[in-house]
Amino acid sequence: MNKLFFVIALVFSITVNAQEFNAQVVVNAEQTASPDLQVFKTLERSLIEFINNTKWTKTDYRTEERINCSFFITIVSFDNDAFTATVQVQASRPIYGSNYETAILNVNDKDFNFDYVEFQPLNYNPNSFDSNLISVISFYLYTILGVDADTFSLNGGTNYYEEAKSIVGNAQGGGSTKGWLREQDPNRYRLNDDLLSGAYDGYRSAMYTYHREGLDVMYNNIKKGKQTITESIKPLQEMNNSKPNSYLMRVFFDAKADEISSVLSGGPSVNIAETIQMLNRIAPTYTDNWKDIKF
Repeated sequence: MNKLFFVIALVFSITVNAQEFNAQVVVNAEQTASPDLQVFKTLERSLIEFINNTKWTKTDYRTEERINCSFFITIVSFDNDAFTATVQVQASRPIYGSNYETAILNVNDKDFNFDYVEFQPLNYNPNSFDSNLISVISFYLYTILGVDADTFSLNGGTNYYEEAKSIVGNAQGGGSTKGWLREQDPNRYRLNDDLLSGAYDGYRSAMYTYHREGLDVMYNNIKKGKQTITESIKPLQEMNNSKPNSYLMRVFFDAKADEISSVLSGGPSVNIAETIQMLNRIAPTYTDNWKDIKF
């Protein structure tokens, strides 16, 4: 009996203390033509452990609640311990009542330069800038937490964006400039500043309506969910009227364009003529996606 209780208690402990992320990391160093890839494999393993084993919030996540995300790091060049790289950051969340995962963030950061010594410990300190490697990864993790929270409750991600803002400030104060300065656009500073600015609330409103009141509703009522998804585009149009060609508009459609085309083309018919006009107006670079919508 005691043994059984111990096993149950152990399983429960693992469940309630599970961390926030189920992250995949790929470090691609093919462009360097380096014959020794060991340091890159070590970096890859270290980042996976850093992300998945760090406790990022005070919330207890069950294992099945972990946020799926990926970091695809391309090493462009390196000189001893100094690396020039880019990183593609993606994240998704499940849709209620289905096995479907929907993309919530897809950002390509081309200013990911960092120093790294093989086997160096990676630890996040919210009060200091320790390295650009730690700061960039941590910044995007808190951004992912914020975006994910925004899809479940209106403006639910603010506290996480504030944590990301602290990382921006620490990086600037620590002397790191590339990708963190106001004058560089678009970059991490711009992404965070826009997310916290009321001028771009249309993005956050759209993320909530699209996911929580649109996709999540389709389990019980496909037509209602589809109609709500068309309504979620309207806050983006209002945002575009006051802030045209914004970075957050691109962030939204980099993650959602393919899905929007697919969702609006399938299932029960709803009136989407006005939505197509809005999409062409506010996201003209995705015209090919909008042409594929059949209604």
